[in-house]
Amino acid sequence: MTQSMIRLTMNRYTVAPGGSVSVDTGKSFTVMINPAEFTHDHTIEYSKQKALGQVGSDNKFAAVEPDKVRFSIILDGTGAVPPARRGAVAKDVKELMQGLLAIVYEYVGTRHEPSRVRLLWGSLIFFGRMTSMSTQYTLFKASGEPLRAKVGLQFVGTMSKSESQLVSNRSSPDLSHVVVVRDGDTLPLLCNRIYGDSSYYPEVAQANGLAGFRELAPGQRLVFPPLE
Repeated sequence: MTQSMIRLTMNRYTVAPGGSVSVDTGKSFTVMINPAEFTHDHTIEYSKQKALGQVGSDNKFAAVEPDKVRFSIILDGTGAVPPARRGAVAKDVKELMQGLLAIVYEYVGTRHEPSRVRLLWGSLIFFGRMTSMSTQYTLFKASGEPLRAKVGLQFVGTMSKSESQLVSNRSSPDLSHVVVVRDGDTLPLLCNRIYGDSSYYPEVAQANGLAGFRELAPGQRLVFPPLE
């Protein structure tokens, strides 16, 4: 599998009262073009309080602030950039923006809070919420409808103990999908369902030790690993 196949993906997820994390693979946004760069901030706060007349002091540890990640992505509606998923219908910038907002910005009424978002791209696994989003429209139709947009995103971490364990354990089912084969399932069909691209079946067959992609039996458990 080539590096070009890896796309930054954003998924909504929920945290149960007991702390377990459930990633919603049905609610995701995959970028058309990977970011040219991203910034990952780690911050430690120290107490700066000084006594009256004190010249200097040894800063005392106060707290570890949540991590922050920021990057920019391109939404293209010109047709020059293929859709994020092979075979998908091309969308205009307005539709792409709606899909992005549904993942990173939409308010979850049942939980009375904004969406929680998992970022997954190569070695980056980040659990958090979006704190800011800035959109710059750079190309337009004669009618004024945007054809391209550059979207700057910033996320702040919301790492619970369970989320931290997922970050340190890349083989977790929340990162690697475990599927029970049903009658009529084929490996290309399952790859299209999980990845949005049926051509990944050779890699999945290899990951599961299958000699061929046709060797599927109802009730069989298959692991679909992250695209790396």
